[in-house]
Amino acid sequence: MKFLFLESYFGGSHRDFALGLTRNSSHEIELVTLPDQYWRWRMRGAAMLFHEMAGNLSQYDGIIATDMMNLSDFMAMAGPDLPPVLVYFHENQFGYPANPGVPMEGHYGFINMTTALSADQVVFNSKFQMEKFLTEVDRLISTMPDLNPSWVGRTIRSKSEVIYPGCRFPAVDSGIRKQEGLAPLIVWNHRWEYDKQPDHFFRALGKIKERGIPFRLALLGEGVSKVPKAFLAARDVFREEIVVFGYVSSREEYYDWLRQGDIVVSTAIQENFGISVVEAVRMGCIPLLPDRLAYPEVMPGEHHGRILYRGMEDLVEKLADLLLNGDRYEGVASSLSRAMEPYSWDRAVDQYDRKLERLVADGRTAMAAKVLNED
Repeated sequence: MKFLFLESYFGGSHRDFALGLTRNSSHEIELVTLPDQYWRWRMRGAAMLFHEMAGNLSQYDGIIATDMMNLSDFMAMAGPDLPPVLVYFHENQFGYPANPGVPMEGHYGFINMTTALSADQVVFNSKFQMEKFLTEVDRLISTMPDLNPSWVGRTIRSKSEVIYPGCRFPAVDSGIRKQEGLAPLIVWNHRWEYDKQPDHFFRALGKIKERGIPFRLALLGEGVSKVPKAFLAARDVFREEIVVFGYVSSREEYYDWLRQGDIVVSTAIQENFGISVVEAVRMGCIPLLPDRLAYPEVMPGEHHGRILYRGMEDLVEKLADLLLNGDRYEGVASSLSRAMEPYSWDRAVDQYDRKLERLVADGRTAMAAKVLNED
């Protein structure tokens, strides 16, 4: 079958997901994208741009869109030739933490709600995100001064499903080995933004350094036009520990650093799946993750006691133990790496293909019923 994929924010995890799906699906998927900037204007205006760019929609069996656009606007402009639509939520504006100093704009959450309500099928990348989104939808509806449409949340839930995103894994064993005789390598491979709380990460490292526990530090992650203050300060404080600072443009070099890594740490306050963590764990890093967000869901339960922490003190203690007694965790690293295999595109794509096939089949059934009723 043939699908049109509309990605209004073609960067980061959005880009990786779109390319992964189009390259691995057994169906033909045509990708139409907009640059990953001015996200507020993408949510407001992408529908008009895509209406102009998409061409004849009747040639497609279905359409895939993501959360960073106003799907209801696009569907209104598309007219009667619109095939069934699946919307994939990477994140949503209900659950996104406010940027310090920037006022919240609640209408973006409203756009996410009407997008989910308009779609024929809705896919979330974790149970955590789906439940939080639906809870916030009900909360928003309850604040309306009258005529509350309490059915909205139930309607969205009835057509929602969780499918974890596929990940692009290279070979785990590529000849790169963790180097004997060197201090353990701690990896940061997340965005250099406020929702990942880098200041908390560096505060924990500072406490480790005060104890005299040796470590090395790889500060990776997506490129930024302006280096945040927390990273500028860390470059000075941890100048003896840092072995790489900043974005590495080669994907293979990035994976090589992950293979050399011993520990990956997250201090995020917003994470709906955690592709960067899954990549690092697959390459052999032991994760230390907050006991919240999507992490308890994504990581296998038998290891939660070792790898999930509650608060700064617990993070520091678990990190110190890993650094000092890493040889006791070799079996844990191997077990966790194997547990990430189902997230590879090789395994995940079948779920997406089946979902797209159901989308089209349900759409055809609905169309046939409509024609029958009209007759």
